[in-house]
Amino acid sequence: MPKIEEIATYAQENAAKLGIKKFDIYGSTVDDTSVQVDQGEPKQVKASNRSGVTVRVWNEENTMGVTSTTDVDPKGLELALQTAYEASFFGVKENVPDFSPEATIPIENNTKEKASPAPVAELIEKLLVAEKELLAAHPAIKGVPYNGLAQRDIDRFYLNSDGALRTESHSLASVYLYSKTEEEGKKPRSAGAYRVKESVADLDISGCIQETAEKTISHLHYEKIKTGKYQVVFSPEAFLSLLGAFSNLFNAQSILDNQSLSKADDIGKQIASPLLSVYDDALHPANVGAESFDGEGTPTRQVKLIESGVLSSFLHSAGTAKRLNAQPTGNASIGAKVSVGPNFYHVFAAGTAEKELSLETAENVILIDDLQALHAGVKALQGSFSLPFDGWLVNKGEKTSIESATVAGDFLEVLKSIVYVEKEAELTPGGVCPRIWVSELSITGE
Repeated sequence: MPKIEEIATYAQENAAKLGIKKFDIYGSTVDDTSVQVDQGEPKQVKASNRSGVTVRVWNEENTMGVTSTTDVDPKGLELALQTAYEASFFGVKENVPDFSPEATIPIENNTKEKASPAPVAELIEKLLVAEKELLAAHPAIKGVPYNGLAQRDIDRFYLNSDGALRTESHSLASVYLYSKTEEEGKKPRSAGAYRVKESVADLDISGCIQETAEKTISHLHYEKIKTGKYQVVFSPEAFLSLLGAFSNLFNAQSILDNQSLSKADDIGKQIASPLLSVYDDALHPANVGAESFDGEGTPTRQVKLIESGVLSSFLHSAGTAKRLNAQPTGNASIGAKVSVGPNFYHVFAAGTAEKELSLETAENVILIDDLQALHAGVKALQGSFSLPFDGWLVNKGEKTSIESATVAGDFLEVLKSIVYVEKEAELTPGGVCPRIWVSELSITGE
């Protein structure tokens, strides 16, 4: 991909030639290598290089057209500007997207040195060793059906005709392992773990192997569970997947589209237990590959969504912020319709709980490790969910795997009935979060 400054120059020149006064461009290049293995053999090796730019053009009547292209040489850009300009005459007349008022605010240039990519042979070798170690961890572990080791380099930029110009690049590496058991006369059991870092060399692969093995083995001796109300503890990943499923709660675009559990004037309302705080924090130190600006060039930042149980802010694009009289928050992605989404959750305990709870002393609580079928079992606009899960019944530190069960409830009720937020946080793909204790939920077992 040509240098960003060159793209900016081509764009200015072509726009001037076409008589276009107002435009912006967002683009990215992703270099991706990933490997998978199966029973001691490489199963899949994928390498890809994806480039793309999205060009938006406003005409004299201030309606806007959008086009996307993978072609960023001068000819390709000229064509994209031309096409977007022609499309602009068919653009929406109401709530026309505009430049972010913060696209030209200076931000700290935190361009990180990219990690030097590991050779593919090394990726395969590391993953084969991981698979072998997992298979050797317990005679019942018969396979690692899902696994992957990946590394990627990302370059992104945003520029507009008002002089905004932002670029950044970073590297990411991740490993995922998911093992499965087979024992005579027993149901297959499975569990997985994930790690992410800047480079393959820094990845804690052995920690990932150990966590996968321990979880999988802990599911071997399973019991049926009685249907009823139980105190429930969500693992960090389980809680964040539930929060993600109901993220319309904070999404200003969803609120404007009447597709949210919140209303525009709910800010300041107590929606959760005072023990809970939830931030969206793209720049959290644990966020590997943090982005410092969004698709509209707005700087990302820490957004306090829930502060001690009180709904404190929504996630905004430039457009939603204008309509709701707020500030853009750096959560927009650019396209024909600008969409809004979370960057990286940071969930933590606010204030002090009346009493500390612990799995070492608690009796008959259910620890939910992993929620399944989120696309099917969630009614995002009613707030209700009914989801199968993997987990354990925990009695004074003794964990017994649950054969199969479903947890059901109402998400807003769950937020209100949080009785304890642990101190120890964990890094998951969606953010940083501790275990969350909920007073009671309906569990359907046998």
